[in-house]
Amino acid sequence: MADGISIEIETLAASGAVLKPGGDLVLFVGEDLALSPRAAEIAGPGVADLVARAAGVERFKGKASSAMVLTAPAGLTVERLLVIGTGSDNASARDWATLGGYTAGKLGSRSATVVLEWPGTAPGTDEVAAFSLGARLRAYKFDRYKSKKSPEGEEAGGGGRLTLLVPENAGLKKALRGAEGLAEGVILARELVNEPPNVLDPEEFARRASALEKLGVEIEILDEKDMKKLGMRALLAVAQGSAKEARVVIMRWNGAEDSSEAPVAFVGKGVTFDSGGISIKGSGGMEDMKGDMAGAACVVGLMHALASRNAKVNALGAIGLVENMPDGKAQRPGDIVTSLSGQTIEIINTDAEGRLVLADVLWHVQQTYKPRFMIDLATLTGAILVALGQEFAGMFSNNDELAQRLSAAGEATGEKVWRMPLAPGFDKLIDSKFADMKNTGGRHGGSATAAQFLKRYVNDVPWIHLDIAGVGMGSPATETNRSWGSGWGVRLLDRLVRDHYEA
Repeated sequence: MADGISIEIETLAASGAVLKPGGDLVLFVGEDLALSPRAAEIAGPGVADLVARAAGVERFKGKASSAMVLTAPAGLTVERLLVIGTGSDNASARDWATLGGYTAGKLGSRSATVVLEWPGTAPGTDEVAAFSLGARLRAYKFDRYKSKKSPEGEEAGGGGRLTLLVPENAGLKKALRGAEGLAEGVILARELVNEPPNVLDPEEFARRASALEKLGVEIEILDEKDMKKLGMRALLAVAQGSAKEARVVIMRWNGAEDSSEAPVAFVGKGVTFDSGGISIKGSGGMEDMKGDMAGAACVVGLMHALASRNAKVNALGAIGLVENMPDGKAQRPGDIVTSLSGQTIEIINTDAEGRLVLADVLWHVQQTYKPRFMIDLATLTGAILVALGQEFAGMFSNNDELAQRLSAAGEATGEKVWRMPLAPGFDKLIDSKFADMKNTGGRHGGSATAAQFLKRYVNDVPWIHLDIAGVGMGSPATETNRSWGSGWGVRLLDRLVRDHYEA
């Protein structure tokens, strides 16, 4: 897949002081505006004085996330000199992916040589890999359906070549391959979320997920006949109002030395378009419901990332793919359906459909594959937006250790989660007079009652539910993302696996 940017690496020890003509040169400075000795050597005599003089004129202070551009700089063979501030105490360097994204954003589609060090800071293997990850993610844009593409050099996108001059580090090539695979996984998730629903229906989504076979991922696709045989009646009830057939995709990556080791499991809600069904949504903003499959997109992107770096873990991804439409065959409020677990569900609102999809897939995964843990992701409730805005995903869990590990991964990647409560009182809100449970507990505590519903389908397996309605689509622009579909969760879960579950 194209991410719009090419990245090459040269070590500073091997680069000497010869600067290739053309393109841009990127240098980094702190608030003292000093260049590192090697950066000054590569740039050439007088460049440090040039930067200082220009900074005085431009009132450039070297603060984090600030930049100064010198066009056709005297004494240099490059077209532009881009000086990027890192702030005091290396504040911007604490998030190297953000720094890489900021740099790529300032370059646009221009090619550049980047001297990746400054006084007191020489990046190691992980920092260089994170910088390249951020640059790749910032360069992504979704313009497949535009007849007129963005102009060359537009800041929002990239298409150029970056040559990173970095200190020599052992294992750098391996780390960069891993960062590239992770970027591809995030971008794959973004592509899926951004696609229009007339293109990405459940069958097409399943076809794209099956492309992971090229990376060694085992793929099993369940069609409606298979699901009926298994008894996935809750999931099928959501799909019955659509002309598009449902699918479930099971993706297995067997990377652990012990092939019999229990897998870590990730489950995604994949409603490729959600009209609300008979309980139809208002027309305002309904077009955004093409993104109601962001959880499933994340799972596919994560499986790509794990396989591409040959992760030493057994991992399973499972996604339930449906379209929720109003039709003469659609389920109705008042219907009672029997889930795969045998538990019965009274349908109160057909727009509370994602939990029905997840219920059957979660039960199938925990019963069939006996995972070490399960994490599900779903754009499940608008209530989580009221509670947490677009800064955090809501996290509900039955296991403190797993929740703590995921929180730490969120802090490390910037894909942050906030733990929300599960409690017996929420169970009472979804008790039904006519069935084992209702599919909604009403307006109050909407995210919590949805999570409590899902908890009935995990038994004692360590489990986390992530409500990503605020972060999975239409989230605020960042230095590493200018896409409507953010690909949120791929970096988070990859970090969790990398830190705790690989041999």
